[in-house]
This record gives sequence, C-alpha cells and structure tokens, in this order.
Amino acid sequence: MMPCDRKSVEPMAAITAPDRTAAQHQSLLHFVSQGDWSDQQVLAKVRDMVLPDIERHGPIEAWIIDDTGFPKKGRHSVGVARQYCGQLGKQDNCQVAVTLSLANHHASLPVAYRLYLPKEWVTDRIRRRKAGVPKEITFKTKPAIALDHLRWACAAGLPRGVVLMDAGYGTDTALRENITALGLSYVAGIQPQTSVWALGTGPRPPKKWSGSGRPPKLLRRDSEYRPISAKKLAIGLPPHAWHKITWREGTAERLSSRFARVRVRPAHRDYWLAESRPEEWLLIEWPAGEEAPTKYWLSTLPANIGFRQLVDIAKLRRRIERDYHELKQEVGLGHFEGRSWRGFHHHATLCIAAYGFLVSEREAIPPSETTSTKLFEEVAISETYRPRGSAIAA
Repeated sequence: MMPCDRKSVEPMAAITAPDRTAAQHQSLLHFVSQGDWSDQQVLAKVRDMVLPDIERHGPIEAWIIDDTGFPKKGRHSVGVARQYCGQLGKQDNCQVAVTLSLANHHASLPVAYRLYLPKEWVTDRIRRRKAGVPKEITFKTKPAIALDHLRWACAAGLPRGVVLMDAGYGTDTALRENITALGLSYVAGIQPQTSVWALGTGPRPPKKWSGSGRPPKLLRRDSEYRPISAKKLAIGLPPHAWHKITWREGTAERLSSRFARVRVRPAHRDYWLAESRPEEWLLIEWPAGEEAPTKYWLSTLPANIGFRQLVDIAKLRRRIERDYHELKQEVGLGHFEGRSWRGFHHHATLCIAAYGFLVSEREAIPPSETTSTKLFEEVAISETYRPRGSAIAA
C-alpha cells in the first residue's frame, strides 16, 4: 500500500515522517514490539468487518490449515531454527507460523496465527526471556497448534467449512481423527506411502476367545490381510477409473487434470484398534504425461458428493498460497525486523488487518495492482537511507 519496498517500521517511519524519522521510528517500534494491546481483539474486529464482505460472494466453504515460513539468519529472532521453509522449498534457518484461514472462491482471511516454537527454544530460558516468550507457552507440534486453532474456531462459532490441509498436516492421523471428533469434514493431503484398505478388504477380526484370560479385542494382520499404499492402489486402478476434471482456480480461471477416486479405510496402526476406521474418499491426481500420480487426498466428505465438487474443494486450498503471496508482497507480512514474541504477533495482526481492508475494497483497490500505492503521495527518501533486510535482522 505504501510506496516503499519494505513494510517494516524503519522505512514506514521514513515515509510517514520524513522530517522526524528517528522519533517516528521509535514510536512505531514501541507500538509494534511492546504495545500492550490484544492481537485477539484486533483480529476479532477484522473478522467482524471483513467476513460479511467475503460472504457476499458466497458462503464460507473452507477452513484452511497451513503454515508460512520467514527466512532468517542468526539465532535470536524468536522461534528461529533450522526447519523446513515453504518460501525457500527446503530446510533452512527460518521462523514458521501456523495459520487458520476462512475461505471461499472469492477470498480468504486469516483468523488465527501463532508462531511455532521449536523444542530448542522451549528449553532455552535465556533466549525465551530475551524474546519475551510467555511462560504458558510450551512445546507443541505444528499439527497440535493447528488443532488448537480449529477448537478455538468451533468454540467461537465461526461460519463452518471443510478443513483443507496439505500433506504436512494431513498425514497426521491423530489430527484427522480429532477434526472428525469436532464434527468437521476434511480434505487432507497425504503421502503416496500412506496405507489404506481398498474397498472389500480389511484386517482380520480379533482372535476368538479361548475362555480364559481377557477376551482379545485388537484387529489383526497377516500375509493375506495387509493394507496397501495409496500409490500402489492408484497405479493398479483400471483406465476407466480416471477422468478429466475441470475446477475453478479463484473466481474465474479454470484448470483441468486427470483424477480418480475410490472408497477406502485408513489403515495407519489399526492393529491397535478394536474396529476398522470408517470409509472415506481417496482422491488421486495423475496428470497426463506424468510417470506416476502426483497428489493424494483423504476426505470425509459425503459418499454421494459429486466428483467435480470433490476436486473443486480439494483444490480450493491453493487459494491460501496466492493470498499469502499477497500478504507477504503487498502488505509486508514477512518484513518484521524485531526479535520478540509480542512484536512478531503484533506485526502479523497489523498485516492481517491491512489485508482485510484490501479484501473488502478488492473491486476498488485490487491488492495485486500497483495503483493501490496511489493511496499515498510519493515521498522523497534520502539516498543514504538503508532499511535492514528481514533475512539478516536476526
């Protein structure tokens, strides 16, 4: 929105108060990094104002679980560690935030946002104290943080949608089962090696009770009764199982690929269960020209859902990738240069608020258009001014 490359406090101070940049910088720095205001209350106000605008284009269709990474160097920025960074597509030094967004085909809005704190940070008292990490913050995996977001959203009464997540979360069996326990449906990306029982197959029932001791309760497997990987099942499907399906990408663009779907039962460690898991959909994408299927999903959407609708919902998760690109590039989500827990979340809250404004005004001020910068007059900045880059501000 502002005519500057980085949306961090230093360049913003230079833009908004060129005659008193140092004082403005200190004021903004205090407001973002130390301000005693509530992220939850601000995000609630943003939801109240923006969701009605999104819902004018249709009901909320999805709750999208994702995480977003911010490359960093050094070791003092809160939560920084060597871990997978989606922005870089590899393991590297970065911070990662776990998010929940509400979406339809028109737009999405982040409603929950929390920094993932790696184990080495949780146990490092010195770094925790310097970064101001609250005492109540303990170690939680990313799927556990995602589940907290979902439980909160259910308790808050937010308009419900299908939970969408990539394989980084979808392979977590406990997360999927907890989503079902919340009364929510999901379309969850999984890995090719995920084990399933094809239709008409399943584990052996518990052994017959001999009459002494405790009656056997656990399901059994043997050389004849074994699950199959999602990839092996997909490759073995007959040609007529594959269909070209077209789906919407955003509000207008249409894309197509080759898909198959079959009913299966997830098999992960079901030898510790007394009953098989319920049937659900296994959706597979195998684009023409590829040597093997490229994507797999498990879904608890109804058995009678249309094929095209199932694909359309699964692909809606990509909405978040485009929208987070706008959040980072247009609004500056990745431009935070501080080190504190509070500052990290305050910066994200302010970016989400600005993004919510852009969503509400999308028709008048498209976020991806350079005309959005016309909201502010061009201000001359000294040629000697150099803002710190987020990747080196650690």
